Amino acid sequence: MMKSRAVRLYGKKDLRLEEFELPKIRNDEILAKVVSDSLCMSSYKAATQGTEHKRIPDNVGASPVIIGHEFAGELLEVGEKWAGRFQPGEKFSIQPALNFEGGPVGLLSAPGYSYPHIGGDATYVIIPDEVMEMDCLLPYKGEGYYPASLAEPLSCVIGAMHANYHTTPGSYTHKMGIVDRGNMAILAGVGPMGLAAINYAIHRKDIRPKLLVVTDIDQVRLNRAAVLYTVQEAAANGIELVYLNTLQGNAFNVLMDLSGGKGYDDVFVFAPLPQVIEQADSILAWDGCLNFFAGPSDPDFAAKFNFYNVHYKFTHVVGTSGGNNEDMLEALDYMAEGLDPAGLVTHIGGLNSVIDTTLNLPNIPGGKKLIYNHIEMPLTAIDDFEKLGRSIPLFASLHKLCEKHKGLWNAEAEALLLQHC
Repeated sequence: MMKSRAVRLYGKKDLRLEEFELPKIRNDEILAKVVSDSLCMSSYKAATQGTEHKRIPDNVGASPVIIGHEFAGELLEVGEKWAGRFQPGEKFSIQPALNFEGGPVGLLSAPGYSYPHIGGDATYVIIPDEVMEMDCLLPYKGEGYYPASLAEPLSCVIGAMHANYHTTPGSYTHKMGIVDRGNMAILAGVGPMGLAAINYAIHRKDIRPKLLVVTDIDQVRLNRAAVLYTVQEAAANGIELVYLNTLQGNAFNVLMDLSGGKGYDDVFVFAPLPQVIEQADSILAWDGCLNFFAGPSDPDFAAKFNFYNVHYKFTHVVGTSGGNNEDMLEALDYMAEGLDPAGLVTHIGGLNSVIDTTLNLPNIPGGKKLIYNHIEMPLTAIDDFEKLGRSIPLFASLHKLCEKHKGLWNAEAEALLLQHC
């Protein structure tokens, strides 16, 4: 028997950090060690809604589930059925959206929501047969573990860029994806997911925009984005990258001037605000596609959309919120080749910090909160490492390593943390 320590959900706002024994794995299961988990607003929603959430089983009070679904780790023991495909010692990530019949909550069953023995906020888990059957256990061959934990959020922006589409006059066949060497705008785009989109857009190998304009109204966040993903780096990849504060001057005129008066083939909206959607609509080029990426919480949320342009300029809109298996694999491949998603991460913590962080996630500023499940550590902002380092040597060392990487979390810092904690 293997003991695991995990954060388990029993009902609305009822999360408990507990130690329990995992059953012996069956021949179609895999035992794994979870090293890191990236906390997601979806876990906050699950924890606060309890059984009202569509992925949470009705019997969760009697049979609690492990929360967390953006996780990475190492395979320890592989059941006979999967021994020819997976090996102990391999690093992994998981696509949590299984979408199959017969699970704890049917088609919506997912690790991190629906299972008693698998979830991201645990030290050890049992990966059930259906994860492998659905090709949702994904090997990771890159450095460290945190990139694999961030594969799921990165796959969401990859999926968004694949989901955009464009038309061909005289044909009813849509061309999927962004326009190669076209004009792209990412509006309200320097939050965590916007940064991931910038990172992917400028490092993608096959299809890239010629012009990429990133907007926001927070100059501090714009400045940070410009340091992380520089104009020079984008230019080396053939992209003209512009960061624009839309509070300064006439934003519409500036955006249109930057596009040479043409407008934008692909516009991504990263904040659920009517004014941002309407700005996106106003700058669409002929056959331009607006991707409403940021999901609103208000079921009656609405914004104006120019239907004259829908008819005469063939503008259109799509909405995306996640990636599929192919997007996850693409994310893992890019990260294995060196694409670093660390710009998403602003806080580090241990398993002991998961409950308070999850239940208060909307009120904690910054980007992703990255958890290391085998350590005890309060949730700590990377920006606070320097101050804490004046009295705690570990934080001083972590600060130095992050400073080497533009103030970002990195594989060296992860290795040091895991070694000392």
